[in-house]
Amino acid sequence: MKIYYDAEVDALYIELRSLAAGTAENRELSEDITANYGPDGKLAGLEILDASSVLGDNFSKVVVELSPIVGTPKAESLVSK
Repeated sequence: MKIYYDAEVDALYIELRSLAAGTAENRELSEDITANYGPDGKLAGLEILDASSVLGDNFSKVVVELSPIVGTPKAESLVSK
């Protein structure tokens, strides 16, 4: 997962997984929020325009918490270390 913020246009993009150029299907969730889906129909990212207004006071601080999903090969390798 990657999070991008462009201060010049006040846009935030949360990339959950990368897609090949031109393969995303965009669905507008609200005037300022667009969801991007891959060809398989799974969510790939969220674009938030006018991010400082949409997210308000919560936008000044970002906290990332990661918890491995038990039962997946990647999670099992993290847990065993």
